[in-house]
Amino acid sequence: MLRILLVEDEVAIADTLVYALETEHFEVTHVTTASDALKLSTDDYQLAILDVGLPDISGFDLCAQIRKSSAMPVLFLTARDSEIDRILGLELGGDDYVTKPFSPREVVARIRAILRRAGTSKDGKKTQHETIQGQKHGALEHDPAAMTISCMGKRMNLTAHEYKLLAALMSQPGRIFTRDQLLMKAWEDPGSAMDRTIDAHIKSLRAKIRECTPDDSDPIETRRGLGYTLSSE
Repeated sequence: MLRILLVEDEVAIADTLVYALETEHFEVTHVTTASDALKLSTDDYQLAILDVGLPDISGFDLCAQIRKSSAMPVLFLTARDSEIDRILGLELGGDDYVTKPFSPREVVARIRAILRRAGTSKDGKKTQHETIQGQKHGALEHDPAAMTISCMGKRMNLTAHEYKLLAALMSQPGRIFTRDQLLMKAWEDPGSAMDRTIDAHIKSLRAKIRECTPDDSDPIETRRGLGYTLSSE
């Protein structure tokens, strides 16, 4: 059974979500504060649902804390629907964003889509993929079978979207991918994302690559008016 961590301080909303998720055979742990969530091991969960407006710290800050040690998918819940909030959530490593009020069925559908993109099966294990040859490019090495990318020999802590974007770029170094092409490769429903969503995730990827390379190199190149490419050098 897939386990979900729900961090929501509004009891009525939490109760509705817990009921909807348990009806769909998810196991839910509900806490009302970020501090309570941080006491739990993220290894025990396959996905986290974070309310942005928590009473102690924001869901954005909580996500940033989680991302220090885990690539667990994150779905944000918020009463705000501004573009800047959506972009901020994505830049911090969120995988999707739902605005209140929402349909519990929509939340469940989005969760299933996130887990499919992350390659997680119904029993919480990674799905099996056909073994294919890995790809190496400079400090980066892609293992498609394990769905991981390493930098300087150390596995990178990537969200599902970041992994798919970097894997696409590594598949054809030197090829320019348009934003629409990258949306098609990394999002199950490309129409639900925006061009700036790609920009936010590329910015996050660049920061993570710089952190793991001794010379702060950035192999991802921006081609103005066209898209992005991985340097072929």
